[in-house]
Amino acid sequence: MNFRESAAHISDELVAFRRRLHQRPEIGLHLPETQAAVLDALGGLPLEITTGRALTSVVAVLRGAKRGQSVLLRGDMDALPVTEQTGLPYASTIPGAMHACGHDLHTAILVGAARLLSAVRDQLAGDVIFMFQPGEEGPGGAQPMLDEGLLSAAGDPPAAAYCLHVSAVFRGGVFFGRRGVFGAAHDTCKVRVRGAGGHGSTPFRARDPIPAACEMVLALQTMVTRGFDVFDPVVLTVGQFHSGTVDNVIPATAEFSASLRSFSTAAREKLVARTADVVRGIAAAHGLEVDVDFERGYPAVVNDVTEAEFAAATATEVFGDRRYQWLVNPKTGSEDMSFVLEKVPGAYLNLGACPPDRDPATAATNHSAGALFDDAVVADGSALLAELAFRRLAAGR
Repeated sequence: MNFRESAAHISDELVAFRRRLHQRPEIGLHLPETQAAVLDALGGLPLEITTGRALTSVVAVLRGAKRGQSVLLRGDMDALPVTEQTGLPYASTIPGAMHACGHDLHTAILVGAARLLSAVRDQLAGDVIFMFQPGEEGPGGAQPMLDEGLLSAAGDPPAAAYCLHVSAVFRGGVFFGRRGVFGAAHDTCKVRVRGAGGHGSTPFRARDPIPAACEMVLALQTMVTRGFDVFDPVVLTVGQFHSGTVDNVIPATAEFSASLRSFSTAAREKLVARTADVVRGIAAAHGLEVDVDFERGYPAVVNDVTEAEFAAATATEVFGDRRYQWLVNPKTGSEDMSFVLEKVPGAYLNLGACPPDRDPATAATNHSAGALFDDAVVADGSALLAELAFRRLAAGR
């Protein structure tokens, strides 16, 4: 059994498929063209395929010849609202949309894994669920797929779940993993400070919301550094601030929004509560009213320790010691694979995809209009996912 060699034989086809997706990116939960391309790519394989009702997901189940548990493999399919600036010959043809995070590679990798495992179905000691997910970049496609019965697709819930995410700033071909917390939880806070407008020449006749809102922004930064344990950190970034229309009019309102990131449940709940307290306290001190609204996002990505070590051992055995590294610190990005990993023990891995002619230290990052990914990693990604599923089922633990 050599999935790495088998993947190399179909590498050109997988790369061509990836580039086809890259040229036609779709955003959000509804990706009809991408879904059709995936269904076409899976055609002829011995899979039980269902499509989503509330979203254009694809769930494919491969039944092994031997009875056993099931394993879930996931790949996300959606793009970002970014105008591509790479100059690639296969660049996006859709204005304002780009596969800037590498999900086109993820989709091709998962198609490759389905092909590799289908070829050894007679040796497979259980079932494999292939999860093709829309909406990872928002509003979130994993939870709707769970709501539609993803985990019962093969019968009993899967014993383990695995996925790969490419990185434009990690050395190409190197797999990265972590025991425990891999990625941050993410929530959004929207604040609207309400005062009373007036003429800029007589601010004492108005109730100016701008100074109070500015004070809130600064106080929230102080709150993070003084109110939270440095060994259980949080990140708060104010990314939007809007108020007023002209320089000589005091506006009635000021609005800002912030992203809140955390790595533990306790810190997450404390961050929400303390943010609300700080904002409301400052508003009261200025005699203003304030609306504070939170949108709860993705929970933290938490790898099962046993599954993370199994994934590391498998990657090292198949690709060698230099092709796997443990991450020292969790990533501050968030991912909705976290919803699956809350219910199924598993491992979320990164796969370096920085092109060989680029320096990872200065390369354009994921989500950048100039992000570039090395096609050469697709075959190895497929091989590792296939190895993980095959070996995990064979172990039967």
